[in-house]
Amino acid sequence: MSNIIYNLFDREVHPPYLSPEYKSTILRAPTMPLIPLKQSLSELSGPIFGDFNLGEFDNDLTKNALKNGEPLGERIVVHGKVMDENGRPIPHTLIEIWQANAAGRYIHKVDQHAAPLDPNFLGAGRCMTDKDGNYKFYTIKPGAYPWGNHPNAWRPNHIHFSLFGSNITNRLVTQMYFPGDPLLQYDPIFLGVPPKGRELLISSFDLSITEPSFALGYRFDFVLRGNNATPFENL
Repeated sequence: MSNIIYNLFDREVHPPYLSPEYKSTILRAPTMPLIPLKQSLSELSGPIFGDFNLGEFDNDLTKNALKNGEPLGERIVVHGKVMDENGRPIPHTLIEIWQANAAGRYIHKVDQHAAPLDPNFLGAGRCMTDKDGNYKFYTIKPGAYPWGNHPNAWRPNHIHFSLFGSNITNRLVTQMYFPGDPLLQYDPIFLGVPPKGRELLISSFDLSITEPSFALGYRFDFVLRGNNATPFENL
């Protein structure tokens, strides 16, 4: 999927390397011009992803970590399409997601937020887009959590997405937010994206995919190039 290329200089959509309000970018942002490196054979030749790599419940975070019961929280369905700048679908794209649980806690030793872990929620999943570029995940709506960037700083509810191309160097990472979240107006990561790009990071409620008595639906599409390209992280 060589189409996973976007214009790093499109400052109307994509976030800058340095965003001082997002404090860790002060250390991460390059201070000298970038040096392009020639790709080796191993980078150009693999890996190759396929349905054979996926487990039965890899795209269902409500089931892929069950131990003693179902995960706690509001069940949601997140779906959408991966497409190029002309709206043409990009099939067979590996998509991974990771997120906090309903209480705003990640299963990671670095996360010491004083919120409960959920033994029945792994917080990660993956799927492949179909022949029409469509994907779908079942999961739990993630909670907000404190992150120490500034006094009383809280991250809005969000899900991390990673899209892989034809080799391991073609990987794009972004975040999906939820409509109406009051924390968006205070979040330096979200505000670090130019105004045109921010609206492209907010999912839309989708009644058509909502499953009666089970889960609310949200739509989040990916456009990989062009004027309406989804903002991906340079940081």
